[in-house]
Amino acid sequence: MTADDVRDAMSGHILVTLEIARNAASKMRPGGTLVLMGGTGGRRISPGIVSAATAALPPFAAALALELAPVRVNLIAAGFVDTPLAASYFSPEGLEARREGLRRTLPIGRVVEPADVAALAVHIMANTALTGATYDIDGGQQFVGGYGGST
Repeated sequence: MTADDVRDAMSGHILVTLEIARNAASKMRPGGTLVLMGGTGGRRISPGIVSAATAALPPFAAALALELAPVRVNLIAAGFVDTPLAASYFSPEGLEARREGLRRTLPIGRVVEPADVAALAVHIMANTALTGATYDIDGGQQFVGGYGGST
């Protein structure tokens, strides 16, 4: 990767998150919650910088929780979630093969849906004792073979 590629990958993960936090914090009430979105792609490091940039988000969110307190900061790290964005990475046949593979191998026996992520976000916002934490939502994907990160 070129230096610009590395800069872009880090910017897309860390610097954008920092700018969101900077802009949101002053507009939030004490005890409010900033819920950040990341991925589980950093759980297993792979060639290139993207998995390393993704892996940097959990400690970054924890540091933001200390910096922005009493505003709470938490991170949702999603695996494959069946959305149009995720679908855009696959051919129609590849997408259905991915879904079927996940249904067959995930401990939950189904593909994670946007409503699952939304329910987690609501829980994080409603529970005022949560801050500085990362919550994986991947249906158990990281514990079974064929782990594919966040796509």
